[in-house]
Amino acid sequence: MPYCAVPAHRSFARPVFTAGLFVLAAMLAPTARAQQSTVLLDAMTTELHRAFTSLGRQGPTAQEPDRQLPPYFLSYSVADASLVSVRAQYGALVGSSESRIRTADVQLRLGAPELDNTHGDHRESAVNTIQLPLTDDHEAIARSLWLATNTGYGNAIDNYLRVKTEAQVRAREEDSSPDFSKQAPQVAIGKPAPPVVVDRAAWGQRISALSRIFRQYPDVYQNFVSLSVENETDYFVSSEGSRIVEPHLQARVVVLAVTRADDGMDLFRDQTFEAETADGLPSQPAMEAAVNALGSSLEALRHAPVTQPFDGPAILSGRAAAVFFHEVLGHRLEGQRQRGDEEGQTFTKDIGKDVLPSFLSVADDPTRTTFNHSWLSGSYTYDDEGQKAQRVELIQDGVLKGFLMSRQPIASFSTSNGHGRAEVGRAPTGRQGNLIVTSTKTEPEADLRNQLIEEAKKQGKPYGLYFEDISSGFAVTTRSSPQAFQVIPLVVYRVYVDGRPDELVRGVSIVGTPLAALKRILATGNKSEVFNGECGAESGTVPVSAVAPAMLLSEIETQRQPQGNARPPILPIPGAPAVKEAQ
Repeated sequence: MPYCAVPAHRSFARPVFTAGLFVLAAMLAPTARAQQSTVLLDAMTTELHRAFTSLGRQGPTAQEPDRQLPPYFLSYSVADASLVSVRAQYGALVGSSESRIRTADVQLRLGAPELDNTHGDHRESAVNTIQLPLTDDHEAIARSLWLATNTGYGNAIDNYLRVKTEAQVRAREEDSSPDFSKQAPQVAIGKPAPPVVVDRAAWGQRISALSRIFRQYPDVYQNFVSLSVENETDYFVSSEGSRIVEPHLQARVVVLAVTRADDGMDLFRDQTFEAETADGLPSQPAMEAAVNALGSSLEALRHAPVTQPFDGPAILSGRAAAVFFHEVLGHRLEGQRQRGDEEGQTFTKDIGKDVLPSFLSVADDPTRTTFNHSWLSGSYTYDDEGQKAQRVELIQDGVLKGFLMSRQPIASFSTSNGHGRAEVGRAPTGRQGNLIVTSTKTEPEADLRNQLIEEAKKQGKPYGLYFEDISSGFAVTTRSSPQAFQVIPLVVYRVYVDGRPDELVRGVSIVGTPLAALKRILATGNKSEVFNGECGAESGTVPVSAVAPAMLLSEIETQRQPQGNARPPILPIPGAPAVKEAQ
């Protein structure tokens, strides 16, 4: 469950093996190494070549009859990361650290692309993970990779035998696509990311100052502000001949604040600032203004009435609409969700059909790094399977065109489109990068508000809802549960039809089913907003972005969030104004 989160084919195992050896030999030639070489990359390449040409080719023995199982694919992925973290709470520094880590994922596939050790529920058997030495010691790196490869090979054999047994006793699968797609090797040697250089003392003062703002809001009883800066270089080599070095740089300031209403309901707000480097983050006055607005919002939320279940018209702001599309639509367009007995396959049979109003189009474009000067954290050049990132037109003028593909094929889509993504230690799957929603039916947001009121009147509702901010959500995509979604709004207003001022409410949760919700969009605003976050799913947590304009929906369903029964803090927070204590 993501969380805001296959006829017989000709075997091409042997051609891949032969071509892989040829390309690897060429890569090891002195002329290729001379172009650009590092100890780490060379150690990965030489050890991969040695393992790929040796494993499973010793011949079977009486004790080990299954030793003659050579891999048809082997890859090494290394994440070499330099990190700086600065943390503050209650206005004071609580942590400041620098670290460096190298982690390797060894992916090993046995059998043939049509059926290998990763089939069905065994996908994770392809990956074995190990921490690598930080120094450029060729032998130490090679020995670490050797250990992870041998361990992974044993796991792969066990799972391949299980896969073959299951294939004999189970009924034919609905989608019998292969387990792995054939792709052209990619070679791109970029410049490694530099170590993170940050003035931790200066940033400690800045982060502490942001946290100190919450002292003005005595009912905000928890707060946390952090700076994290990470410069990572990703290395990838494979038996097919891919050889990639790609840098990733990202800086982020996260602000989190928590309060509790008198009735026991916990309330929180968060704010994230992102850029490629720390120097690109907003100015201190800009961040302080945002933190002050966040504190004021929390104080107002404490006194807001609790919402009642609602079914009627609503507006999602651009940021809220971006989260909504990520959860409700984006996850259901990830390729692996279109195959497997457990997957709900919401849109699998809908290629060429209308799935959205005709004025809406959706693409996922990880090649974009910014949108209207805002950094997009879901950007990358090559995915975690060594495939070049591509812009994918998912929906054009309301018509479904495709899915987000890793190297796990599905019926009608046999190759990757550069969206195989994973956290370190997990097997890549089709995932979102930068999901971008565009519209040809835009209105000034003031006109959207008027249409909201008219729609509420038409439905006999006393008000419509305006969702200003949404934190996160989750989507159920398996068929063993209802095909539903839930997203958690943070700031929601009732917009009354009789002209009363808008009323802030709390405790709202948006629920529904995707096919119904997506067809109820009536119009959009004329300004798009960006949501940056991290998404958790079966391949781990990856950075993502979503971009969308505000949306007017004819109907949205909400329910109440859990109430909570813990009382607010008994003692006033230290340093609270005297008038507050008197109350």
